[in-house]
Amino acid sequence: MPELSTSLIHHPYEAPAGFAAPQHAVHKASTVFFPTVAAMRSRDWKNKSAYTYGLHGTPTTYALEERLCALEGGLQCVLVPSGLAALALVALALLKTGDEVLLPDNAYGPNKALVEGELRSWGISHRYYDAMDPQDLAAKLSPATRLVWVEAAGSVTLEFPDLATLVRIIKQHGALVALDNTWGAGIAFKPFNLAPGSSEALAVDVSAHALTKYPSGGGDVLMGSVITRDPDLHMQIKLCHMRLGLGVGANDAELVLRSLPSIGLRYRAHDEATRAVATWCQTQPQFVQVLHPALAGSPGHEFWKALCDRPDGGAACLFSVVVAPQYAQAQVDAFCDALKLFRLGYSWAGPISLVVPYELRTMRSTWPQEITQGTLVRFSVGLEAVADLQADIAQALLQLRA
Repeated sequence: MPELSTSLIHHPYEAPAGFAAPQHAVHKASTVFFPTVAAMRSRDWKNKSAYTYGLHGTPTTYALEERLCALEGGLQCVLVPSGLAALALVALALLKTGDEVLLPDNAYGPNKALVEGELRSWGISHRYYDAMDPQDLAAKLSPATRLVWVEAAGSVTLEFPDLATLVRIIKQHGALVALDNTWGAGIAFKPFNLAPGSSEALAVDVSAHALTKYPSGGGDVLMGSVITRDPDLHMQIKLCHMRLGLGVGANDAELVLRSLPSIGLRYRAHDEATRAVATWCQTQPQFVQVLHPALAGSPGHEFWKALCDRPDGGAACLFSVVVAPQYAQAQVDAFCDALKLFRLGYSWAGPISLVVPYELRTMRSTWPQEITQGTLVRFSVGLEAVADLQADIAQALLQLRA
């Protein structure tokens, strides 16, 4: 009879198979058991046919990866600890010394910091292009250009580019196209089908997604994904992912799995409320411009309309306002401080509305010609009642009038 500790560790009971429930089981493991040495030597984690080590996948992470592929129209997926980690993985997997990467000037700020910091120190050059001017992109492509990032809508200022034309130009040049698809979330448009209803096969090569936002939906998970359709490209990314030791926690994967079934409902609820609040903001004289792709007159509205304006499309939860230039930064800050329902905080797509004032001049090479001069404030609309959010902005605007 073994000692108690041994009996507890090696207890022979195993629960019967066939348990079915709405939520996927959570499998936590670093060590994975093998029945024989032969099995240990023969198992291959790369095609998801078996398990070898917790970092290389569990039933929980495999399930999440497959569902994310269904969301975005991809075939292969890897999970990483954050949205920024997804962007970094793409760069580390696909770029080498002597290569060049192009980014839109309105790209997500931390991605720009990555190319200006680590990538530059490793001998990888970069240039920024005007996302609203395809000819500017064409002129900046060079023989060294290996990778081009596209983003729709643009970070903070939410310009919506002619995504199809940008992708065509990049493909004709022979570079890889990577999309930051956090805003679209696999709902506003399909990154691997940018010419819906056409016989043209137009797709990005890589879709990077901050699952922190819509797939999580609760403001309590940090995670990212990198999705592809090309097996060779996927394996290049997956092997880099393995060598970097990137992984995600099982409980975090569970939370995203639990939230995914409602992503369409949440995206459209956010979208409807955001359009209402943004349209109301257009009536406020303190705001000289309201930036939201679904609003006529917002930069790139016609391109958003062509790609995303359909029953199963949308425009997410973000909009920005440009406060009239006669108001000083201190007044704009006081306006943001006076908001009660809109909380000061980064990120978006959660249940609570958020607000952040930005200094656009420090974020761009030049002031965008599509953006009116003034001070920019970005709002993320949560799930509160529209009338209450409008009233919150109205009472805070008293700070500007003062």
